[in-house]
Amino acid sequence: MDDNTKNKIKELRELTGMNRKDFCDYFMIPYRTVTEWERDNRHAPEYVLRLLEYYIRMERIGKGEHKDGK
Repeated sequence: MDDNTKNKIKELRELTGMNRKDFCDYFMIPYRTVTEWERDNRHAPEYVLRLLEYYIRMERIGKGEHKDGK
């Protein structure tokens, strides 16, 4: 994946409105892994980014918006 990995993972996390710890807990991704992705020390696999984006959008996670309308 290109250098947009760090931007994409941060964009997805911010889309949820979660801080890094909550994002990691919610998606069961180790905190250090997400930190390394956001610092561009490691790159998230493209399929992980696509899955996260799909799940966030389909479940309408973030900004107080939930799929069930609450």
